[in-house]
Amino acid sequence: MNKQIKVLVVDDSALIRSLLSEIIRSVPDFTLVGSAPDAFVAKDMVKAYSPDVITLDVEMPKVDGLTFLDRLMKAKPTPVLMVSSLTEIGADVTLKALEIGAVDFFPKPKIDITNCIETYRSEIISKIRTVSQAKVRSKNTTINAPRSVIKFKTTEKIVAIGASTGGTVALKTVLSQMPIDSPAIVMTQHMPPGFTKTFAKNLDSISAIKVKEAEDGERLIPGCAYLAPGDHHLEVVRCGADYRIKLSTEERVSGHRPSVDVMFHSLAQIGGSNVIGVILTGMGKDGAAGMLELLHADGITIAQDEASSVIFGMPKAAIDLGAAQMVLDVQDIPHKIVEVINTLGKEYRI
Repeated sequence: MNKQIKVLVVDDSALIRSLLSEIIRSVPDFTLVGSAPDAFVAKDMVKAYSPDVITLDVEMPKVDGLTFLDRLMKAKPTPVLMVSSLTEIGADVTLKALEIGAVDFFPKPKIDITNCIETYRSEIISKIRTVSQAKVRSKNTTINAPRSVIKFKTTEKIVAIGASTGGTVALKTVLSQMPIDSPAIVMTQHMPPGFTKTFAKNLDSISAIKVKEAEDGERLIPGCAYLAPGDHHLEVVRCGADYRIKLSTEERVSGHRPSVDVMFHSLAQIGGSNVIGVILTGMGKDGAAGMLELLHADGITIAQDEASSVIFGMPKAAIDLGAAQMVLDVQDIPHKIVEVINTLGKEYRI
């Protein structure tokens, strides 16, 4: 018999509480331990029931979701799934919640809530199940070590990074330490439309390099990082002597759009030994097959280790497939990328 996953719903909307509660009750290995309209009731329920997962609304009266989350992570770290609005403000607040310690989020529809929530029933169930497996920490403890320096000057190298659950914080850790003269970086983070532009701006604010949401057809430039837009695959293609971005809305791959496998596959075809592929925390196996293909094309491959991953699914899948040459703590990945780049031009050995 599967272990019961105890879930607490916290939302000021009676409709949302009712809809989420019904979904949770319908799953045999989920147990709804309570439904709270505000942070004060939620606080008592956390103490009484010690839930395995909390679904938490961002916007609540009296005490807002971020304040409650911050207090929760200091007093009793618990896996949290944020329920956020599909707005630019909602995206910004959600990203702050992920920094504080929330594991993942579910975008709440603005209209026809009942039918939309029902449509995404399986996704909500999957997210709750994934979040229940996460390792949560009291606060983000990213160390802002001095940035390394690129000594080997080239415009040909590309760094490709894939991530999912827990990836927003992991990507911040990596990009904040990349030097201003880094090669071009392309990134695929599993994230819905409406959130990637805000996330790119968020990354840009803490990075020496320029970070932006990718646009179809634009040329890769050293010192810039490009994030796949939500619901679009990102590929890198050759255009004469240039590398350019190709965006598409073709079918999902490995269950995702954008897909890390699609990005790695495109780079294996055109980049080979000029590419450093990195796979970070996330649920599932997206990116594993593409990373193996990249390795076979003489690319350098790195996976985040289990200890520093929120969810060790994607890195583990790559490691199990034999696709990862190096397995590192997320804090060590930026330094290793720079070390590899500085050594390319000589023969690089693991």
